[in-house]
Amino acid sequence: MSTVEFDQLLLDNADFLRPFAVTLTRDHETANDLLQETMYRALANKEKYNVGTNIKAWLYTIMRNIFINNYRRKAKQHTIFDSTPNEFLLNYNQSVVANPAEGNMKLKEINKALESLPEIFKKPFMLYFDGYKYHEIADMLQEPLGTIKSRIHFARKLLKAHLERH
Repeated sequence: MSTVEFDQLLLDNADFLRPFAVTLTRDHETANDLLQETMYRALANKEKYNVGTNIKAWLYTIMRNIFINNYRRKAKQHTIFDSTPNEFLLNYNQSVVANPAEGNMKLKEINKALESLPEIFKKPFMLYFDGYKYHEIADMLQEPLGTIKSRIHFARKLLKAHLERH
């Protein structure tokens, strides 16, 4: 196929590429750039086109690959690098001391809240807290699955309300 015939073939099929470019980019200006890049790549690689094959499919593939490569390139460019100096850390010599008393007080509050739960909610909740699955708890307590889920949900709500008050 001569260069003139190939060029004419590209021009005849360029109109079919425009809607595809708009669909990919969702912007007319970017679509025009994509179409232009596709035509350039097709001209630059005309020796790779097999005469008699579907030119539209070949052009669509070129366009799709250009779009994907550009998308990946832009995704990498949107990575934010923080290059601000962290000078405030230079003179930051404060040490952190663990306070087990505070943790123990919170643990006592949680245990107190657990003990205040009605037995009907406490038993399924404690089994769930120990790592059992809903269906296992339902089998152990011989209750419907929905009932177990409901009781565990209400236990959480009661615990949350109790801990917010204290």
